[in-house]
Amino acid sequence: MSATHLRTILPSRLLSAVCIAALGLSLAGCASKGQLTTGSIPSMNKPLESMNASELHSAAESIGRAYDRNPKDAAVGMKYASVLTMGGRSDQALAVMQQVAIHNPTDRTVLAAYGKALAGAGQFDKALDAIQRAQTPDRPDWQLLSAEGAILDQMGDPASARQRYRKALDIQPNEPSILSNLGMSYVLQGDLRTAESYLASAVKQPGADSRVRQNLALVVGLQGRFQEAEQIASAELSPQQATANVDYLRAMLSQQNAWSQLKASDAGNTN
Repeated sequence: MSATHLRTILPSRLLSAVCIAALGLSLAGCASKGQLTTGSIPSMNKPLESMNASELHSAAESIGRAYDRNPKDAAVGMKYASVLTMGGRSDQALAVMQQVAIHNPTDRTVLAAYGKALAGAGQFDKALDAIQRAQTPDRPDWQLLSAEGAILDQMGDPASARQRYRKALDIQPNEPSILSNLGMSYVLQGDLRTAESYLASAVKQPGADSRVRQNLALVVGLQGRFQEAEQIASAELSPQQATANVDYLRAMLSQQNAWSQLKASDAGNTN
């Protein structure tokens, strides 16, 4: 399938979701690597990405109460914003991160998370500024470089975005989240074969998580290999997580009937 044809039939909502997913990967784990105190965050019995809507709502209520008690606590605020974002409440997540950034104006981890929230709300210029202010040229952070790349991709500058990803890989070779972001950059340009190559490499790396696998499954599905895509989405997971991943894949590919259009296109190309 040609890149031009792919971009014609892919709905804009799907393209946006692809890039926001890449941004989420690039900042995954930032808070855990900082020097923030996390003892005040209510514990959760499963990762956010494997929670259903009801579980995300309960988590938001629980962490929201902790946030109300101390809105200056950066770790609680960032966790609360992450839960809100996962639950589709990006505007509220941004409002939370604005407050956290006001109270912690020099914290690089906070600025990075604030940039993520701004990007999730579609404020890409401000997001890029926040990420760049969090960066230090003498000791650049690979996660921030990768996040900057994801924002640049969303702003329609893939050449600059890939430059950031490659700088990030120079610092952290074979990091699966960077490889995944690089792969998704090629998805946005309709180059699915190159995208699959990077994502397949990302999945093989130690530390690759479910979200990297979901991105590979999406790219394989976009090429019409639907059974293989579902196998990838459900591999090496608990039954509950596998079901959630396959549901995610189907939802992404069914937006505005994209799955059916891709199937029809694939069948037409074989005639």
